[in-house]
Amino acid sequence: MEKHSFIERFYSWRIKHITDKQFIMLLSVVIGFMSGMAAVFIKNSVHFIQHFLTGWTNDDAYNYLYIALPGIGILLVMIFIKFILKQGIGDGVPNVLYSISKTSGLMKPHNIYSSVIASAITVGFGGSVGLEGPTVATGAAIGSNTGRVLHLNYKQIVSLLGFASAGAMAAIFKAPIAAIVFALEVIMLDLTMASLVPLLLASVTAALTSYFFLGQNVLYPFEVTESFKLSHVLMYILLGVFTGFVSVYFIRIMDYFGKFFEGLASWWVRLALGASVLGLLLFLFPSLYGEGYRSINLALHGDYQYIFEQSIFYDYRDNFLIAIGLLLVISLLKAVAASATFGSGGVGGIFAPTLFTGANFGLFFALFMNHFHLADIPVTNFALVGMAGMIAGVIRGPLTAIFLIAEISGGYELIMPLMIVSTISYASSKLFETDSVYTIQLAKKIDLITHHKDKAVLSLMNIDSLIETNFMTINPNATLGDLVKVIADSTRNIYPVIDKDQNLKGLIFLDRVRHIMFNHEMYGKVLVKNLMFMPTTIVNYEDKMEEVAHKFQHSGKYNLVVLKDGKYLGFVSRANVFSKYRELLKDISEH
Repeated sequence: MEKHSFIERFYSWRIKHITDKQFIMLLSVVIGFMSGMAAVFIKNSVHFIQHFLTGWTNDDAYNYLYIALPGIGILLVMIFIKFILKQGIGDGVPNVLYSISKTSGLMKPHNIYSSVIASAITVGFGGSVGLEGPTVATGAAIGSNTGRVLHLNYKQIVSLLGFASAGAMAAIFKAPIAAIVFALEVIMLDLTMASLVPLLLASVTAALTSYFFLGQNVLYPFEVTESFKLSHVLMYILLGVFTGFVSVYFIRIMDYFGKFFEGLASWWVRLALGASVLGLLLFLFPSLYGEGYRSINLALHGDYQYIFEQSIFYDYRDNFLIAIGLLLVISLLKAVAASATFGSGGVGGIFAPTLFTGANFGLFFALFMNHFHLADIPVTNFALVGMAGMIAGVIRGPLTAIFLIAEISGGYELIMPLMIVSTISYASSKLFETDSVYTIQLAKKIDLITHHKDKAVLSLMNIDSLIETNFMTINPNATLGDLVKVIADSTRNIYPVIDKDQNLKGLIFLDRVRHIMFNHEMYGKVLVKNLMFMPTTIVNYEDKMEEVAHKFQHSGKYNLVVLKDGKYLGFVSRANVFSKYRELLKDISEH
């Protein structure tokens, strides 16, 4: 008698006793708990490493270790990736978006643990990035591989991936509401009421797990000392505009340095150059070390002395103009430090650098305005809403920004300024840069699923599965008589003319030769090459499906020939493309 695995027996039992809807709800709780545990582990690991390496240093002493520590950490990460894991890890949230767009929601099993290990080492040793992206990627990998093992379909796997991502965000930030909004704005493709309950369950379960192990206190304790005033609206609008511009700068710096480091052939060269730049920046500006959560907390209390701690500028700590100058400098250099961390091989997330930039720029903005008597505004409030402005502008999630900052700080009393700054920043940033920091690389490759459902479905389609090869071909030197024989054996009305090397020379349509095909006198006189014509529109094998759809739309053709390096492969038909489109649209949409 054939033995079945435990998974197969469970799968059979589940189908008989538990409906799909009930099963997804149960899985959402399990995945929420596992995502929460991943967040707890990564947080505690980083805290332990940082305390071990730098917990014994003094504020007034230069910390030369900052020059070497990030490089050592990233070297350890590279050893782990190249010689232990032996495959790439991917970049947090972009990795999740890519899996939805191009791999049917399936993520590699190693992503369940590899992102956690690599990011903990990177950030613990001083890499100027965050933990949120790797935690989200870990949660998503848990959801994806759970769905794969349990033989779930594409729609269910993507749903689990979204639920797990929300759980990871809820746990790492202790912000279950913002996590749900994040899943809707950034991760999820299509969500209806049927998915809302399991999304809530995953988020709440993960947050409760984080509360149990890390406590219930908010991430950034914040006390509103001055409530929102209408007289400050103009300043909040101005801050929104500025954070929008800084967001564009942040995205473009990340994109520029990303391409620069990718262009370096050797990983040793990338490591040496990136670690050197990062080490120098951390030595000059120690507040750029790691996630920067302590610096953010101090900024939210209006205390900017952290910029002088263990710094060569320590003796200038009482000079106000130097202080606000350094605030602006570290606000702008955080993107460079994060880029150097990623470029050299480090693994981490974008959220923390974005929050750091927002808090420091918001503090700079308020101090500058007050010092030069351009306004009289509450410094702490502007530091807080500056974080929301940067999140909205950099990740293109204005609702995520509003609810995240309110939740992680307890600053719900400032919901109106959060809304103003987030909205203005989002709009300002989008004017100059269409894509977010997460999607800019994927979008340029058209590897991105979006909330635009037509584009989303087209991005899932593959030209390979649509090529039809049952078209009878003929040589250009053949005669009309040879062509008539081909026509007699064919069920098609198009005949590709190709040479012995499979190069396309032209096409022959049945309608164009019908008037002479019964004239026996011409069978040996007329050659195929005199009857063929070159098509005005062709499909290249490398074309993305969105481009193929445009070619059908603009040409009005029902069949387009497909070439690869000039070689004939077959045809793709409008009917097949539309049929596949409808099939995938049904798969990704909820009933």
